[in-house]
Amino acid sequence: MSPMTTTIILSSLATGTIITMSSHHWMMAWIGLEMNTLAIIPVISKQHHPRATEAATKYFLTQAAASALILFSSSINAWKTGTWDITQMTDSTANTLLTSALAMKLGLVPMHFWLPEIIQGSTMKTALIISTWQKLAPMTLLCLSMNNLSMTILLTMGTMSALFAGWAGMNQTQTRKIMAYSSIAHIGWMVTITTTLTNITTLALAMYLFMTTSMFSALISLKSKTMQDMTTSWTTSPTLMTMAMLTLLSLGGLPPLSGFMPKWLILEELITQNTIPMATILVMSTLLSLFFYMRLTYTTTLTTSPNTTQTKYKWRFKLSPYTLLLSSTAPLTMMILPLTPLVMN
Repeated sequence: MSPMTTTIILSSLATGTIITMSSHHWMMAWIGLEMNTLAIIPVISKQHHPRATEAATKYFLTQAAASALILFSSSINAWKTGTWDITQMTDSTANTLLTSALAMKLGLVPMHFWLPEIIQGSTMKTALIISTWQKLAPMTLLCLSMNNLSMTILLTMGTMSALFAGWAGMNQTQTRKIMAYSSIAHIGWMVTITTTLTNITTLALAMYLFMTTSMFSALISLKSKTMQDMTTSWTTSPTLMTMAMLTLLSLGGLPPLSGFMPKWLILEELITQNTIPMATILVMSTLLSLFFYMRLTYTTTLTTSPNTTQTKYKWRFKLSPYTLLLSSTAPLTMMILPLTPLVMN
C-alpha cells in the first residue's frame, strides 16, 4: 500500500471516529461510523490472503448490520418523538435496537463471534487498531445514550461477556485470539459499570487502551503469533519479555499493577449498588481470565526454553514506532495504581 493511500485511509479512520464522538445528531454519528468501517476494510484486506479477505468480509457485514440497526433505531425514535438528538432516545423499541447495535459494534456476548475470527485473520498491527481505536466510537455512543438504554440487557451482556471470554480464552494458543477474548472480557467489565458511573467507564477504557497497546506492541516487536513463538522469545530480548509478562499480569488485574485499579473501582461501585451476585460472577470470571494470562506468562518468562549455550542474543532491535509506543505505554500499564485517589478526585 502506497504512503499516499495509507495516509488517506488512516486519516479517514481517525476522522470517522472523531465525527461520531463529537456529534449530537444521529445522522452524523451514523456517517462517522460508516466512514470508520469503510476505512478499516482495506487495512484488513491488504494482505492478499484468503483469511484476510474472509476477515474483511465478516467485518464489513457485521459493522454494516450494526450501523443499519443504529439508523433504524434512531429513525423510529425520530418518528415517535420528532427529535434526532442522541441524548433524547426515549422510545423503548428504539432503545432495545440501539442496545443490540452497540453490543454488536463492541463485540459483546452474544454478538461477539465476529471479533476473534477477524482479529485472527488480520495482521498484528490491524488487530491493534481493531482492539483499541475501533472501540472508541461505540463506547462514546454508549455513554451518551446511557440514561435511556435498557439497564437489564446491558448488565446481562456485560456479565455474560466477562464470563464467556474467560471460558473461551482458556483453550487458545494463538496470541491474537487470546487478546480478542481479553478485549471481550474488558468491554464486558466496562459495560456493567456504564449503567452507574460513566467516569469509571472512561478510566477503565483508558487503562484497557494502555494495556492492550502495550501488549500488542510487544507482540509486534517479538513477531510472536502463537504461544510456541513466545516460548522462544526470551533469547531475543529478556527485558522486553519481562515487560510483556508484567503487561499480561496487569491485564489479568493483579493488585500491584495498574490493571487492578479499574476492576477494584468497578467492584466497589457494584457492591455499593447492592449488586453483589453480579460482582461475584465478575470476580469468578476474572479468575478464568487470569488463568490463561498466567499460562502465557509461565510458558514465556517463568520457564527457560531449551536453548543451547551457543545461542546468540539478538539485542539490537530496529528502532520502530512500536518500540517507542511500548516504552510510552508500558509504564502506564504497570505503575498507575498509587495514583488511584488522585485520579478519582
